[in-house]
Amino acid sequence: MTYAYLRQVPGTKSLTLQQKDVIGYALANGLEIDKEVVEHSSKNRPIEERKQFEEFMHSIKEGDNLIVNEIWTLSNRVDEIIKIICCTISRKINLHIVSQGILITKETQLGQVLPLLNEEREEIEEKRVSVGRPKGSKSRSKFDALQPKIIQLLKDGLSVSAIARELNVSRSSLKDYIESRSLKELIDNTFVAIGKPLQTDIISDEMLICPFEQKS
Repeated sequence: MTYAYLRQVPGTKSLTLQQKDVIGYALANGLEIDKEVVEHSSKNRPIEERKQFEEFMHSIKEGDNLIVNEIWTLSNRVDEIIKIICCTISRKINLHIVSQGILITKETQLGQVLPLLNEEREEIEEKRVSVGRPKGSKSRSKFDALQPKIIQLLKDGLSVSAIARELNVSRSSLKDYIESRSLKELIDNTFVAIGKPLQTDIISDEMLICPFEQKS
């Protein structure tokens, strides 16, 4: 089984950019993605509070592939990244890190990963002192908490006007948000399969685990 894991939190690349990178990597390496996992969160949370992510990690079997766009997609904390990598190594999961072109397998020694983690630590420190944002990232929006619901309504075929009425928000502001996040392109891409509609009272922090539809 091959999983693609995307994570949308403030300061990260848009889902569309992550998706494009992951698709390109999978095609180049002869991997067929079976499931896409998208984690939405209104802020960076410690791994102890990301229960659905932990459950997802425990669901991955020996020999499965996990593809992420960048290593910090997994977490913004180096100590948590180490825990996750140790988990993939011990469970014999193949972790593909697209941007660095690295494959971490059961044969990988943790010492081989330390230079990558040092780069990650330096990148995080640079982000803390930088006034800019990572390339491809978007500033935080009030619509971020509604993004899973917006995606579902778009997939259901609702127009921007209808969605604005459903969510009781400004049509023009919603239209700008959808365009800035390329949400229609995300929906149109066959790589995405959105699951059942979300309840409006639980959409602030959701992980969508979406099996691909089997095509005849």
